[in-house]
Amino acid sequence: MGRWNYYPRYVSVGEKKEKAQKQLKKLLQKDPNITPVIIEGNTLAKTWWGKSWNHNLERYADYSNRIGRGRSYVRMGAVLDIKISSGRVDAIVQGTRTKPYNVTIKIKAIALSVWNRMKASGAKELDSLQDLLAGKFPKALGEIFMEKDNGLFPSPKEIEFDCSCPDWASMCKHVAATLYAVGARLDEDPGLFFKLRQVEMNDLISYVVKDRTSNLLKAAKKKTSRVIDDSGLSDIFGIDLETEAVEQIAAAAKPAKKKDTLKPEKKTAALKKTKATGKVIKLPVKASKSFNKNIGDAQATRIIRIVKRAKNGIDVSTLKKKTGIDDKKIRSTLYSALKKGTIERVGRGIYTGNQT
Repeated sequence: MGRWNYYPRYVSVGEKKEKAQKQLKKLLQKDPNITPVIIEGNTLAKTWWGKSWNHNLERYADYSNRIGRGRSYVRMGAVLDIKISSGRVDAIVQGTRTKPYNVTIKIKAIALSVWNRMKASGAKELDSLQDLLAGKFPKALGEIFMEKDNGLFPSPKEIEFDCSCPDWASMCKHVAATLYAVGARLDEDPGLFFKLRQVEMNDLISYVVKDRTSNLLKAAKKKTSRVIDDSGLSDIFGIDLETEAVEQIAAAAKPAKKKDTLKPEKKTAALKKTKATGKVIKLPVKASKSFNKNIGDAQATRIIRIVKRAKNGIDVSTLKKKTGIDDKKIRSTLYSALKKGTIERVGRGIYTGNQT
């Protein structure tokens, strides 16, 4: 009797992509909130966060020989959905079978001792916030964050994973694809890394800011043009940072106002130019304050209206070009609207109307 050997039918990359696209359409019909991972080009990660995440996994012997199995999967769009929450990643990955697989990855929180050391080291290495505001990391700080087994990034012993596929390998292709997909997500939103490791990014930045407050205040008094604007942190990291230290820095950067020798009650009028006639008119002090408030309210309304109309989102610089309104007023309006839930952040420094 002859022996029969079974070889699975070869499936081309094109067929795999087509299958993933069909499943994605079905999932979107059931749940429009799913978030597939789309890799453009051959580069899996482009930013420091995404690249460092992938490098960290690839440098461990436990993973180096197996994680590569997921590269082609994530490139062909097999990761149909991924959700990153506190200490956990849940994903839906299309495999060779018709029904996609469910992947769960659990990552332990950073030890408090390690986190405190990271904050202290960050404060020592960051002589200014310029690199942080630019989305860059000084080499020394990057090395501290990436320290093997004792830095911010997880080691294999801190990672547990499970997949619904029948592959009994300790790391299947679907888990490997999900791990690479996490790197792609960190490209879009670095704040997810801190959520995954169960620490507050604001805590790190605030610690650094407070530690450097006195030096920055001195620098601000000497060279006000070089004082750092804290609003850049919100755009780069997608956070709302309001610290007393930064407010002090901003205050120190402003030129001192001349003391007004007139008492408030003796100020009888304020000058305003009307848009309609271009003429200068006199307004009582109370009316002047009301005038300014009305202008501020009108500007805020206009900003929010534009944001709501931007289906794909809009950033601060574009809003400033469209409206001519000062960027501080724009950021203040956006922050208030975010707190109220009127708008939402859809990317790093990108805002749109609340879709819920």
